Amino acid sequence: MEPGIWARFRAPRHRAACLTQPLKILAVAGLASALAACATSSMVAYNLGAAPNAVAGPQPGRGKIAVMRPTTTLAADSNRIVVRTGKDALAYLTGAQWTAPLPMLVEARLAESFEKAHLLGASGEAGHNLQADIRRFELDVPRGEAVVEISARILDREGRILFERNFSASAPAAAEDGATVSAALDAALAIVIRQILAWTTPKV
Repeated sequence: MEPGIWARFRAPRHRAACLTQPLKILAVAGLASALAACATSSMVAYNLGAAPNAVAGPQPGRGKIAVMRPTTTLAADSNRIVVRTGKDALAYLTGAQWTAPLPMLVEARLAESFEKAHLLGASGEAGHNLQADIRRFELDVPRGEAVVEISARILDREGRILFERNFSASAPAAAEDGATVSAALDAALAIVIRQILAWTTPKV
């Protein structure tokens, strides 16, 4: 990888900079806001593409599901694009970021997909809730591919877990620039969303 293509997360004693440390360092309280401050005006912002169409529409009279804001790890809970440089080392892609914090973008794509499948309901009114946890949403440098892993839960109105499953997909990333990486992550996410939709549809 060319020098400077990604920025590491180091956490010096008195300040946080945009440099890497093992994953456990990322759990330090307050580090997320310090890392967010590293973004500069030279950043190019990328959005996720349109939500994929439903593979097959539900039968008339099916229930509705509300999409909750996904949870995620500290590293991905921002608008920065995460890069995995090793087993226990993460980084942020330099010069590129998402147009909004990642959980908001994934929530919007999930909601749009369920809306296209005529399954989306309003929170508090739908019979079920979908809670997603973004486990991985990153460029895996050693593997040369974008990896998306999301754990999904279907909850009842009282918040009890009815069903739970992990979904994952990957897409090749031929280069490590913002446009290529964001497109590869978008492609992997589209596969995962289709998987989640196909899994959810018969359960609501």
